[in-house]
Order: sequence, then C-alpha cells, then structure tokens
Amino acid sequence: MSVVAVGSVAFDSIETPIGKVERAIGGSATYFSLAASYFMPVNLVGVVGDDFLDDHRSVLLERKIDLEGLSVVSGGKTFYWQGKYGQDPNDRETLQTELNVFESFRPSLPAAYRQAEWLFLGNIDPEIQLEVIEQVEGRPLVGCDTMNFWIERKPDKLLAVLRHVDVFFINDSEARLLSGNINLVSAARTILEMGPTAVVIKKGEHGAFLFTENFRVFAPAYPLEEVVDPTGAGDSFAGGFIGYLAKAGGLHELNLRRAMYYGTITASFTCESFSVGRLKSLSEEDITGRFKALVDLVHVQLE
Repeated sequence: MSVVAVGSVAFDSIETPIGKVERAIGGSATYFSLAASYFMPVNLVGVVGDDFLDDHRSVLLERKIDLEGLSVVSGGKTFYWQGKYGQDPNDRETLQTELNVFESFRPSLPAAYRQAEWLFLGNIDPEIQLEVIEQVEGRPLVGCDTMNFWIERKPDKLLAVLRHVDVFFINDSEARLLSGNINLVSAARTILEMGPTAVVIKKGEHGAFLFTENFRVFAPAYPLEEVVDPTGAGDSFAGGFIGYLAKAGGLHELNLRRAMYYGTITASFTCESFSVGRLKSLSEEDITGRFKALVDLVHVQLE
C-alpha cells in the first residue's frame, strides 16, 4: 500500500525574523510527501524544470519517495516562490511568484500509481484535481486541500471535487468563504453536506479542528520555543495526517483522532527549520516522543 501525492514541487526563497534562505526546496507535494513518508511509502506526482538537480531529488529519494510521477521539462524552470514573514508567523507577504513549468501542469499518473488506495490532492486547480481522480482505478480514499483563489474562481469545479473527497483540509478563513458562515461549527456542517466524510479546519498556531457528522476533535498546535519558518506547515500537517491514516487502515474514529495529533506533530517539526531541513531527517523516537508529549499536554485529570 502507498499514498499518491499530487501537487507542486518548488524552489522557495524565504525571509523570517530568524534569517533567510534562497531557492530552497519546497512545494505542497514536497512537504506532504516527506511528512507522510514516515508512516507509508509515497508516490509523488509533480513537475519540475531541469534546474531541479540530483541534489534536490536526493532529498526525496533518501526518504524512499517514488519519483516516477515527477515530470521534468527540458529547458524549463521549476515553480518559484519568494516570501517574507513578520514577527507574527501568520503575517506573510508574497514578494514574487513564478509558476514556470507548473503553469501548464497536467498530471498523468504512471500505471503503477493508478491502483492507489490513498490519494492526496494538493492545492491545485480543481479541474486538475478532477482529472487526477478520474485516472485512479477503483475508489481510493481521498484527501484534498484548496485555497481562497479556487474557492472564488472555480467554485462549481471545487464542489464537484468535494463529492469525491474523504478528508478535506482547509483553514478558517477559507472555511468561512466556502460555506458562507462566520461560525466555524456551522461552516464545517455546511462543508460536510458538500460531500467530505471529515473536514479539518486549520487555525495555525491555535491548532486545528476535525468535524464529522458524529464527532468533533480539537488538537492544539505543539508549543515551540521558536518558529524558524512556517512555510509548508499545512502541507506537512496533511502529510502526517493522511500518512498515519493509511498506516492505521481507515477512517475509524480513533484513527482520525490520532491522525490529528500526528498531523500537528509533523507540522511542528517543519516550523523548526527553513525549508525541509528538520522534516527530512526525523527519527522514530522524535515522532513518538513528541506524540506522547502532546498527549500529556492535553490530558486533564478532573477527579
């Protein structure tokens, strides 16, 4: 069993109050795949230019991420993003975006990927998300992310995607925009009616909520003394979440509850370094130790 992840592979230049980095590896599929790889094998589907060198590929290959689905456009340039963060990690300014080869990305799944039991659709055009779903044989369990741009520009296509989605990841502002509800509980109920089995509403440093028809879960953000770079934290959350679910074997309530904590943990590791520096070299002890620490943090003895 493996997880197929479809999304962006990019170079990021990032400045935070801690420092800065130039043209470091990034992208939604990159962060997701690295996080998920600690739980399940991952097959990555994306596109890069020939400026994506062996040293960059090795970051993924060292985690045994399969790159048969990573297309290389000869003479092309890899998607590039430049951003700057203020003292508040939620205060992000985009300075430059160059879609490059990603602008014409139309993923074609290798034959070996079409039997996927788990599929993650990163933050890409919902028309492309639908095309990917149609390429998979059978009925995989599907995780999906989106953003304000697609909610505003292609709402009908996004609604069509949601009818195929099992776990939908969205932040609080996006949930309000998509649902038309200010209250997040009401927003989640509305989104569940659109098709997903579970809706995860992320609130950054304030944690995340999971809603289903039958139960709700809250997971706090893991407390860090220093946030170096929050880029990719949401995708890492999704990677830890879906990776654990795939390992655990399905959408049972206990699995979903535990997945929230593993998502929180993988996101926290991402924030401790620029790019994927921390995420690419975790140990099993790092993950299990932080999981236990988070469980201990939220445990309340009332009697």
